[in-house]
Amino acid sequence: MTPTEQQMAAATALGSPAKAWLRALDLTAPIAANPRRILSTVIDEMAERQGNAPALLSRRECLTYRELAARSNQYTRWALAQGLGKGDAVCLLMENRPEYMAIWLGISRAGCAVALLNTNVTGDSLSHCIDIVAPKYLIASASLVEKLIFGRELSCLPKVWVHGAGYHLYDRIDIDVERYSGQALRVCETVPVTTGDRALYLYTSGTTGLPKAANISHARLMQWSLWFAGMMNTGPADRLYNSLPMYHSVGGVLATGSVLASGGSIVIRDRFSASRFWSEIVEFECTLFQYIGELCRYLLHTPAHPAESLHRIRICCGNGLRPDIWEAFKSRFGIPRILEFYAATEGNVSMFNVEGKPGAIGRVPPWLAHRFGAALVRVDVEKEAPARNADGFCIPSDTDETGEALGRIREDTSNPGNRFEGYKSDSDSRAKVLRNVFEPGDAWFRTGDLMRKDAQGYFYFIDRLGDTFRWKGENVATSEVAEAICAFPGVREAIVYGVAVPACDGRAGMAVVSGIGELMLAQLRAHLRRSLPGYAQPLFLRLRHDMAVTETFKYTKGALVREGYDPAAIGDALYFDDRERGAFVPLDAGLYERIQTGQLRL
Repeated sequence: MTPTEQQMAAATALGSPAKAWLRALDLTAPIAANPRRILSTVIDEMAERQGNAPALLSRRECLTYRELAARSNQYTRWALAQGLGKGDAVCLLMENRPEYMAIWLGISRAGCAVALLNTNVTGDSLSHCIDIVAPKYLIASASLVEKLIFGRELSCLPKVWVHGAGYHLYDRIDIDVERYSGQALRVCETVPVTTGDRALYLYTSGTTGLPKAANISHARLMQWSLWFAGMMNTGPADRLYNSLPMYHSVGGVLATGSVLASGGSIVIRDRFSASRFWSEIVEFECTLFQYIGELCRYLLHTPAHPAESLHRIRICCGNGLRPDIWEAFKSRFGIPRILEFYAATEGNVSMFNVEGKPGAIGRVPPWLAHRFGAALVRVDVEKEAPARNADGFCIPSDTDETGEALGRIREDTSNPGNRFEGYKSDSDSRAKVLRNVFEPGDAWFRTGDLMRKDAQGYFYFIDRLGDTFRWKGENVATSEVAEAICAFPGVREAIVYGVAVPACDGRAGMAVVSGIGELMLAQLRAHLRRSLPGYAQPLFLRLRHDMAVTETFKYTKGALVREGYDPAAIGDALYFDDRERGAFVPLDAGLYERIQTGQLRL
């Protein structure tokens, strides 16, 4: 028996947690040996095997496996007829719906990379996201196409296709695609797309700046889909409820691929609704659901619902379920199993809390340590970078000591999870790679996330490093928010950061602004609502005459973060964005108390 076989035998003897790892390993092992088998061909296989079984369900439309395969084939033929192929990009701006997945499955099969645009992004940020991938075509739903009018002029000039009625300036792709057959693609009309080719661009803010377009290969899609299928042990009898945005890796790939790869069904909701969550879970007979931390907190804060104890959920999977609500969430709703995980869309660090330890984001079993090259290193807080010893190498964090998570980059064709596929921009890619970490010449991916690891090997998420904070399940780049504020007439300077708020996951946005008077706050608020998605609009404002800087002319952001938004400790004028009243209101002691005690939902 080889050492690997011994490890596998030992893992089998450990019980169900180890079996989840083994299922994931078994399902993903053939990926490297079958380069022509991509997610689209997996759907074809399911269409042959169980064609009339439901694949994607929603209030708007439903697609069986046969219909999903046929619809995606129509989009493949449409893309090929347009002359699109390898190296070309197509942007997709559309709400959650089954057609969304059929579009990118089909177009990516033609060799293109489909850029999944965030439907919340607007103005200059949206223009930036389009420009950086330089698409030849842009597909937008009729309800969202007007977003393209606002913002700066595009550097590229993609042909725009609209999906749906109600907008007459552009050709309708939903009509044009009907000209093409949905029959199985013949060998002579397909291009040789392999797992090594790029399938998607997914946008991430990383740790600084405007959104970046992360390269996502077909191998990565297969790895995500099959790995999570193994971890959750999905099968044809499963139905997964997905109310997360499909432009994200979690809602658009992990949730969908993990169930479709095993013949189950996905129930797609256009957006999350706490009041309708459990009734729809029961109505659609769901056995799984995907979450982010804030989703769980919202559900826990809703009044009791008759359906919350009538469901058939066997497991929920996601990230960001905080330790302060873990047990309460599991107990109130009778969730048999929670699979918390950590992964970066563009990175190579992933962890899975298979054992269900409250608050942990994952643990790497010792017998799999050779496959998961993750490490925590000490951080130089002032430099916002890993600290180095006298020899120039990084310093590993001690047990329970906070450090930045790094992932070892290996050129291992048998394990796509170890790769760092980078971004559309080479300079962005280079900035995420740290070299000479523990030995000369080694290369590691910087996650920008601070974690700690306990004596049992469990990892716990602490915070984001640098200028990005997380709010409402989204990463917010402070530089992007500050740029939007400074674009308002009269503003001289703006410092943006995240502040901790009791009973809320992540950090709420706060901005210190100089050069604007109180009488302009209504106009500033309207400007920010036009310029930024809701989760990026700062909840707290602090008005100052000028900004304090260090001797090297850097803003003293650290001190501002520590001061927070307590009016008793701050002499500057403070304001809170009251979403119910639709205005910035003075933040006095009474309002501060309501926020601190959780009386005011943010």
